Amino acid sequence: MGAVRGTRVDGGMTRARFARRDSEAREFMDFPDCDPDRLERTYQQFRTINRLVSGWRRIYRRWIRPRLDAERPTTLLDVGFGGGDIARSIAGWAARDGLVLRTTAVDPDERALRHVRGLPDCGVRFERASSADLVARGERYDLVVSNHLLHHLDKAELEALLADSTALSRHLVIHNDLSRGRAGYGLYAVATLPFARGSFIHQDGLLSIRRSYRQRELQAVVPPGWRVRPMFPQRLLLTHERAHP
Repeated sequence: MGAVRGTRVDGGMTRARFARRDSEAREFMDFPDCDPDRLERTYQQFRTINRLVSGWRRIYRRWIRPRLDAERPTTLLDVGFGGGDIARSIAGWAARDGLVLRTTAVDPDERALRHVRGLPDCGVRFERASSADLVARGERYDLVVSNHLLHHLDKAELEALLADSTALSRHLVIHNDLSRGRAGYGLYAVATLPFARGSFIHQDGLLSIRRSYRQRELQAVVPPGWRVRPMFPQRLLLTHERAHP
């Protein structure tokens, strides 16, 4: 695997450098021949990182829980589940609230599926598949979500994901991602430095921030009907909601 440029954290990370997305850098874990042990540790650490910064507990309370019912089942799809922690968390919160949620999570990477199959059962149906695979099968879900997926995609892939999301969702889509900024980059660099050698969580997290959008940038490239909202800390929510008949 070739070296990924620009992973150093130093004085070169100027304001001008953050003015534009670094769409060329590629994350280590996206390479099919990356170190499997470091990849597995990265999957394991996603739970801690996401708990600290992704804000899904707030998203669940604000957007998801009000749509759930104690008797009528609601279906939810997590696209690109990675370590599987987001789908597992949402399913667990709903169960503790006494609400009926049937959760499916898909990822095209066999390594991600291998990881979640080694975890205790949580009632989530995990499958190796893409959003396009589900559209081709004619599947529909009440809610569609993703975490840290948008910044991985090029323009054509982003357009395809959003088209798939609206085709798959009956009611609401929530794509939760990072927002590019120097402050968050610096804080993340310091906080995750102890993990730099054991996993990809440090290097890939920094690359993810550099690849991520700012609010106006993302709003400018999504189709009509999609709304970009900022969320603390340094995050963006891209949402699409169908009007009630």
